[in-house]
Formats: sequence, C-alpha cells, structure tokens
Amino acid sequence: MNSLDDGAARGKGGAVASGVGVLDKAVKILARLSADGPASLAVVVEGTGLSRPTAWRLLSALEAHGLVARRGGKYALGLRLLGWGERAAAVASPGLVEAARPALVGLRDDVGESTQLYVREGDGRVCVASFERATGLRTTVAVGAVLPLERGSAGKVLLAWSGGDLAGGPGSAELEDVRRRGWAQSVAEREEGVASVSAPVFRGGRIVAAVGASGPIARLGERPGERLADRVMAAAREIEGALS
Repeated sequence: MNSLDDGAARGKGGAVASGVGVLDKAVKILARLSADGPASLAVVVEGTGLSRPTAWRLLSALEAHGLVARRGGKYALGLRLLGWGERAAAVASPGLVEAARPALVGLRDDVGESTQLYVREGDGRVCVASFERATGLRTTVAVGAVLPLERGSAGKVLLAWSGGDLAGGPGSAELEDVRRRGWAQSVAEREEGVASVSAPVFRGGRIVAAVGASGPIARLGERPGERLADRVMAAAREIEGALS
C-alpha cells in the first residue's frame, strides 16, 4: 500500500478502513457526531462500537485539538472544524458557494428559515454553505457537516438526479415523484422536529448541488412543500443563472 488513499478499504457498515487504526476510530467518532448531533459518551460508544476507554481517550484528544467540544455533558463537533469546512468547501466547489450566496441569503430572508447548500460526496452529502435564521427557534447545519444521503429532502434530491440505491433510502417510486415535482420534502426524517424542502441545482444539464430551506415542524407543518417549494425552486434557478 503506497498511501492512505491506496490502502482505503471498506470496514463494517461501509465505513472506510485506511489501515491506520487510531485515525479510523477518530473519524468514526467525528462522523457519528456530524450525522446525529451532540451525544453523551455512552451514545458515542453505542454508535461507533468502540470500547468506552478508547472512545473517552479519543474524545479527549479531539477536544484538546478543538475538533470536539463538550457542551452540557455531551460531546459535539468543535468550532475548529467550521473554519476547515469553509475552506474545504471553497476548494471542492470552486465558484459554486459564491454564486449561491445571494440566492441563499435571499431565500432565508424571504421565507424566514435557515437555508443550506449540499453537494454529494459518495454515499453522503456535505453542507458547503449555510445561512441561519436570525432570531427565534432555528435549525443549524454547520458548513462541512457530512449528513446521510438516504434521509432528508436534500439527500432525496441528490439521489433522484445522480442515481444510486442506498439501503434504508427512498425507493424508486419516491425518487421518480421527486423528479416529476422538481423538489423534495422531509418531515422529522433526519432530525426530530425538523422539516425541510430542497430542489436541485443544475449546470450543463448535470446536478451539482441541492439547495434547501429547513425549520421546525411547528412553523412549517407536516407539508412544508406547500409553503416553501416554489421559493426554493426559484432560488435554485437563481443559482443556476449565477453559475452560467
């Protein structure tokens, strides 16, 4: 094996095993916190399959480097990752984030909810831009967060137009319905109490991102598409215009 990339292999549950055990375990912890939010030590142990002493040592080391923070007795992603995520997004999606910024800010101000931009990375999706609602109860997705592709409206959009079947994900009939409508909605799929609506962003006939708006079900209701779909799709067309 000539490099970490050359040595990458799939471990249990599809997780990447690089052959560097401590790195794989640390990444497993970060992925767990990114996908499901703040968690106690016991929940991290359960979600990663690591032993309690190993999980505690790695969490302590990650905390020392600012990659993990303790808040209210739970572990969460650290703020140092935010800066790394912003720089990684700029490198991975040159021009996309800047082109999308005005539309995302405009959508946020128009609908009064948080807005995000996601790109697909393998069997997951990465948030490359995020603009929060200014006041009140809001949903927060950090730039650089890696989220499941099989849950949430943005994941459905990316799957519908880029293809691929994932275990536990939406079926072909649901994805066909998303393509027919031009947008997807989700209600408490990825996170309890949160609803979202997303639409595809195309460049040269190929999907490059999913733009979405999300907020509490208490405000958006059980059918958020009725309120947000037209405006989210308009934001997607605005981004496409900026890209071209």
